[in-house]
Amino acid sequence: MSSIDKVLARIDANLDQSLQRLFDLLKIKSISTDPAFKAPCREAADWLAKELTGIGIEASVRDTAGHPMVVGHRKSGKPGPHVLFYGHYDVQPVDPLELWNRDPFDPVIETREDGSKIIIARGSADDKGQLMTFVEAARAYIEETGDLPVDVTILFEGEEESGSPSLHPFLEANKDELSCDLALVCDTGMWDAKTPAISVMLRGMVGDEIIVKAASRDLHSGMYGGSAQNPNHIVASIIAGLHDENGKITLPGFYDGVIEMPDDVKAMWDTLGFSVEDFLGDVGLKYPRGENDRTPLEHIWTRPTVEVNGMWGGYQGAGSKTVIPAEAHAKFTFRLVGDQDPDKIQDAFRAYVRSKIPADCSVEFIAKEGSPALRLDFAMPVLEKGKKALQDEWETEAALIGMGGSIPIVGDFKRMLGMDSLLIGFGLEDDQIHSPNEKYNLTSYHKGIRSWARVLKELAED
Repeated sequence: MSSIDKVLARIDANLDQSLQRLFDLLKIKSISTDPAFKAPCREAADWLAKELTGIGIEASVRDTAGHPMVVGHRKSGKPGPHVLFYGHYDVQPVDPLELWNRDPFDPVIETREDGSKIIIARGSADDKGQLMTFVEAARAYIEETGDLPVDVTILFEGEEESGSPSLHPFLEANKDELSCDLALVCDTGMWDAKTPAISVMLRGMVGDEIIVKAASRDLHSGMYGGSAQNPNHIVASIIAGLHDENGKITLPGFYDGVIEMPDDVKAMWDTLGFSVEDFLGDVGLKYPRGENDRTPLEHIWTRPTVEVNGMWGGYQGAGSKTVIPAEAHAKFTFRLVGDQDPDKIQDAFRAYVRSKIPADCSVEFIAKEGSPALRLDFAMPVLEKGKKALQDEWETEAALIGMGGSIPIVGDFKRMLGMDSLLIGFGLEDDQIHSPNEKYNLTSYHKGIRSWARVLKELAED
């Protein structure tokens, strides 16, 4: 029996014990955004540091201005890449509590009608269950072979669900210790319950808020209507002009840096069986929007967007109040792809908005921090290693997928520590993360552990 087969056999034999350890972590109420749970966040960090040290990964709890980080090392100069594994131990608040079927911090395994088993608890999928798949893979490897096949550093954060305010200073202060050859990030998902995935693209984002001002006070619409400028109309005109009749964004230079996907990647996506009817049907819609000459998967993975996230002005109460408001507001976000420059996008947007403001009116901007998109080189050797490991475990070719959203830590690793990231996770769309009755499939947990063992083995290969 090969070494990896022995490790996988130990994972299988240890499943019940590994589930108990996961349950112990899930019981800790590590809600980072609520100051009332400061002590449980510290408890979760202490618990993880103790577990890592117990399996032979030298770990410590590091204080920050907010919740602590957990850093661990197991390295002896082995061949192959030195990897940094990242996860977060904090969780979302549980509100509304009345929609949970049981105590969110009392984990349980339930069996569905189809016979599948699920772990129900806050944090089961985001991100405690995910990070524990790697910890348990490392445990099995060390117990069975006496060591890990590659050098490993671990970073567990306690503020991911509250904006990671301490992360940048911590990375900056610990660059030398945390800079590795490759980051492994588990806070992602599979294509479906039987198809593993590696996320190879993350959209970037930049945002802006505008405040359009006209008259010095709200005006009577009978006395001034038709003569005085209405900020609501101006904002509506700004919004209406952002797209043309084919769904393309009209800002000059907006598509500079947008990259076309390779034909073989598009062909692979065509085999995934994506149904726009199901995708939109789940949220009560039928008809896709966006650029008319692009597929729905391209819309959410590889094409840039602008969305209006909020707009208001004038009377908002019940009934009618016949006023022309003195000012109107709107919030915008742009999802970016390829090599689009957030600063240039924001500059183009502001120039466009100013061009729509009448001479006797004004506009103010409130900037939102931006970040560029990220993508892996499709020819990266570690990408092929990850694909092979996942295919060996799931007996299905791993899908190379994009993500419509952003994972800020991945950009931080690239810009601050010079590391690319391999994004492999085992969450599913129906895990209800951030919602009541969050769950994680038992198969995701078990085969996730086995998958990470296989990934570590492949990374060690020449």
